[in-house]
Amino acid sequence: MIRLVLGSRNKKKLKEMLALLGDLPLDLTDLTPYPDAPEVEETADTFIGNATLKARQLAPALNAWVIGEDSGLCVPALGGAPGVYSARYAGTHGDDQANNDKLLREMAALTGDARAAYYVSTAVLADPAGTVVASVEGRCHGVIVGARRGTGGFGYDPLFLVPEYGQTFGELPPDVKRQMSHRARAFEQLRPVVEREMVG
Repeated sequence: MIRLVLGSRNKKKLKEMLALLGDLPLDLTDLTPYPDAPEVEETADTFIGNATLKARQLAPALNAWVIGEDSGLCVPALGGAPGVYSARYAGTHGDDQANNDKLLREMAALTGDARAAYYVSTAVLADPAGTVVASVEGRCHGVIVGARRGTGGFGYDPLFLVPEYGQTFGELPPDVKRQMSHRARAFEQLRPVVEREMVG
């Protein structure tokens, strides 16, 4: 069975990938089985740039098919911030609480349409030689609420309200989020390529 590696150690991202691709006859894993995998510096100024760096550097190092993924939250009224700095917006990588607190502070004076935001997920598939086979992007539009709502999800999910549902990603059931999230929309585009290239 062909192995497909998600170029991340983020268990929550892996869980979402397994939900989106887990029915395919592939050995899906994250970087956990590869303690010596290189740490890829996210030096690009775009999501797709960072996802490409991960895929192109990790695939030959692991001699495996790799999905490089980069995602984050963009608030147009803040000039697109947090953007590619979403995971380290408040300074420490992956400190969801501090990142959410900073976003609430930055948006405290904003009202109405100025609270619009969208999540972006980019995914890049590279073959074991490091050649990029596919690059995709998915977006999900919403609004930033004034206080956390719900305990589900991760990142900025408790602040990201999806207007069609009247709930935040922190409140929505995981199976609903999986159907319409930015990551679901990106992987929906990636899936046919994975099937064609790896499943045959």
